[in-house]
Amino acid sequence: MRGNDQKNKGRLYFIRYWQLYVMMALPLLYFLLFKYVPMFGNVLAFRRYRPGMGPFGTEWVGLTYFRRFWSDPAFWRAFRNTLVLSLINLVVNFPIPIIFAILLNEVRIIPFKRMVQTVSYMPRFISTVVVIAILGELLSPSSGIFNILRQQLFGKAPIYFINEEKYFRIIYVLIDTWQYTGWTAIIYLAAITGISPDLYEAATIDGASRTQQIFYVTIPSIMPTIMVMLILNIGRLLSLGFEKVLLLYTPDNSMVSDIIDTLVYRTGLANQNYSYATAIGLFSGIIGIILVSSSNALSRRLTGEGVY
Repeated sequence: MRGNDQKNKGRLYFIRYWQLYVMMALPLLYFLLFKYVPMFGNVLAFRRYRPGMGPFGTEWVGLTYFRRFWSDPAFWRAFRNTLVLSLINLVVNFPIPIIFAILLNEVRIIPFKRMVQTVSYMPRFISTVVVIAILGELLSPSSGIFNILRQQLFGKAPIYFINEEKYFRIIYVLIDTWQYTGWTAIIYLAAITGISPDLYEAATIDGASRTQQIFYVTIPSIMPTIMVMLILNIGRLLSLGFEKVLLLYTPDNSMVSDIIDTLVYRTGLANQNYSYATAIGLFSGIIGIILVSSSNALSRRLTGEGVY
């Protein structure tokens, strides 16, 4: 009888809130078609693929493609570039949204606060292609504002910044800062909003300044959110913004801009070596799983919080 009661309750709940289930159907369909179904294609990492002879390859080759990229200098260069660029991006752009959210929360002029928040997250909705096009104009050696100022103020020769190896990582990180700081800060602002006002009142009664309240109330209260975001960011260490890197990529900066995603693109689509490209992508995915699991376990041990 208890089982029937549970089924009836579930049916009544579904009938009452059917609109929510309908809204959930589209995201579920998206993840099913574009995230889970393509996972079956990973079998190509162990099979030789020949165009026109079946979508899952023609014969088993075992770990042949893994051994190939294991001894391929181009793969290790791409792996090193991916890791270095990801770590720099994580160190710079992970704390900035947290600091921005805390500072924005301290603003007491509501219209100004809303304006800053709106202006800060709007770049997230600008296409990456448009962002790189704007950047190309700003940094152009012939008509870019930066080179014009360098020539007029300091008499320096123009530099093609995007083409230079030493500027590539700086440009990439700064673009990420501009595009995602305000958008990511929304998550931390939501977490700060959920902090009980009683904690701040108690801290004020105890004589804590605003700075002390930030360090002893705000940051500890949003630490679970910070740890979850850190775990997710660590899991994406080997998955940089492919479109951004590809658009910034030039033969002259390729020694630092060639990452795993561009190597997979070039190997699979440009050279049509799909099995080899799949093996490289699968290896990157396995590393991502290991990073997520390790960081989640470490977070649970140190803070008691984790993604799962």
